[in-house]
Amino acid sequence: MAAPATETSSPEEIPDLEKNASHAERAQWVLNAPEPPSPWHELIDSVTDTVLPCGNKFLSLKNQPGPELVVSFLQGVFPILVWCRSYTATKFKNDLLAGLTISSLCIPQSIGYATLAKLDPQYGLYTSVVPPLIYAAMGTSREIAIGPVAVVSLLLPSMIQQLQDPVADPISYTKLVLTATFFAGIFQAAFGILRLGFLVDFLSHAAIVGFVAGAAIVIGLQQLKGLLGISHFTTKTDIISVLESVWRAIHHHWDPHNFILGCAFLSFILIARFLAKKKRRLFWLPAIAPLLSVILSTLIVFLTRADEHGIKIVKHIKGGINPSSVHQLQLNGPYVGEVAKVGLIVAVVALTEAIAVGRSFASIRGYHLDGNKEMVAMGFMNIIGSFTSCYVATGSFSRSAVNFSAGCETLVSNIVMAITVIISLQLFTRLLYYTPLAILASIILSALPGLIDLNEAYNIWKIDKFDFLTCIAAFFGVLFASVEIGLLVAVGISFAKIVLISIRPGTETLGRIPGTDMFCDINQYPMAAKTPGVVIIRVKSALLCFANANIIVERTMRWVTEEAEDTKGNAKRTIQLVVLDTSSLMDIDTSGIASLRELHKNLTSHGMEFAIASPRWQVIHKLRLANFVSKIGGNVFLTVGEAVDASLGAKRATIQA
Repeated sequence: MAAPATETSSPEEIPDLEKNASHAERAQWVLNAPEPPSPWHELIDSVTDTVLPCGNKFLSLKNQPGPELVVSFLQGVFPILVWCRSYTATKFKNDLLAGLTISSLCIPQSIGYATLAKLDPQYGLYTSVVPPLIYAAMGTSREIAIGPVAVVSLLLPSMIQQLQDPVADPISYTKLVLTATFFAGIFQAAFGILRLGFLVDFLSHAAIVGFVAGAAIVIGLQQLKGLLGISHFTTKTDIISVLESVWRAIHHHWDPHNFILGCAFLSFILIARFLAKKKRRLFWLPAIAPLLSVILSTLIVFLTRADEHGIKIVKHIKGGINPSSVHQLQLNGPYVGEVAKVGLIVAVVALTEAIAVGRSFASIRGYHLDGNKEMVAMGFMNIIGSFTSCYVATGSFSRSAVNFSAGCETLVSNIVMAITVIISLQLFTRLLYYTPLAILASIILSALPGLIDLNEAYNIWKIDKFDFLTCIAAFFGVLFASVEIGLLVAVGISFAKIVLISIRPGTETLGRIPGTDMFCDINQYPMAAKTPGVVIIRVKSALLCFANANIIVERTMRWVTEEAEDTKGNAKRTIQLVVLDTSSLMDIDTSGIASLRELHKNLTSHGMEFAIASPRWQVIHKLRLANFVSKIGGNVFLTVGEAVDASLGAKRATIQA
């Protein structure tokens, strides 16, 4: 390294001195940066940004009158107070049409999903009333349609029936479902308020594709109970148990009338969907096809008294608006711990589906969806839903797609849907007494093809084989074990991938791109030129910690040795400086600092200097606290280019930490 600048420089050296002064000044910017915020302040800022409309800017309003503070706070919690001011009659017309359209799909689907969740049919309708109203006030997605969905309706009974048999004691089973809904809402709200959305990301896109496809097949197989009119059916969800149950039933007790009726209306629904794809003007046809199927099949059964000839029907559906269920929550029961675990799993799955649906339509419409506010809205709607006889609700992709196609403008379409369901609960539940169970099975079956995305699975295979392993592990886990096992396997593989990347991070040797000040990987850019006497290594990891520190040190020393010794054994290259580019490094722990000390010691023993370039805020702060900056002689630079320039002869001002 060059000696520090002196005061007796010649006029020819003035430009270099000015350049060196600039380097020194920029290095001081790195070293004298203010302390980063503490974890406590980061938590406070996170909560503020989530709850308040303007984040930390809201605190600047503290000197404003009280009413303005209240209004600003309420607008942050309830976005409806913001967009309702610009609401017009034209928007209401579009929302009214969209709301009525999704209502025609929502009512039969809600009844079907409630039976899938092993609840009485009215609970599906209840879940299509209160949660959509709460979300309309607190949510930020304009197109999402809230209500019960197939995957969650399968997930709940698959876990809760291990605690309570829904057939032997349906009342206790229902109480546990409502309690799980309460816990799911608590977890979802906590994820949003505490900015813990990364926990949802552990269920990766590949895992979701495999999990949903496996769940779709399991749901489809379970609908054979209603489609074939089977009375005794397995409570297990794996494909082997379901197929065995179907095989036994076919050889003993099943009714072909149920099968014929269900297949006929399933064909009608699928044909309606096919026609809508051919002619976009018929977008409303597949939306009302399920409701028409319910009406027509109910009339057929009623007029022909087919229920007396083997057709299984829904029978009684309790009418009226949602009753209070606060007294049914089992917060002190013997299964509260297990139910809380169920709530956590369901919360993650429901959030993942809802946010994926919301973001897909937000990207089409060109607006931003606040993920944390979505989590808070989902959490509160499920908390309040558990108080009003609702089970876990989330965003439905099929109903959201219909809502979007129908031209919805705002969340008023959800309000219209909820009001329509309320009217149905008050007036029409008695008319559904003769609705065949086979029709509900056919409605659920018609929604399943959209859950199996073969093209996306193929794309995952092409792009990332490790992700594809996660995808098929989730798929086969759900199919041959259980829903929760499939989830755990998918999350386990995703977590193992993260750990593997963390403990074996990538490192790369950098060279200067000709004609620029950019330094890039010499393997990716073969034209990048190495700097004589300098080895530049970049750590491709966000964290230098106990899990990967020793590997990075060993790899760095090996590369330095390889650079110093010609691979042909004919000569040696003199290495004067090793630069560690930490631009990708977001944080470092004590093990990481200890490894840097060891690296510096090894380099010094070989007559080499050590420098750090582009350190992030937390990294340089911890290195200063550990006195590591002074140990390496202040060799800290703002960029890799400045570190290289210093090694090439530009006189550098020695910086004391």
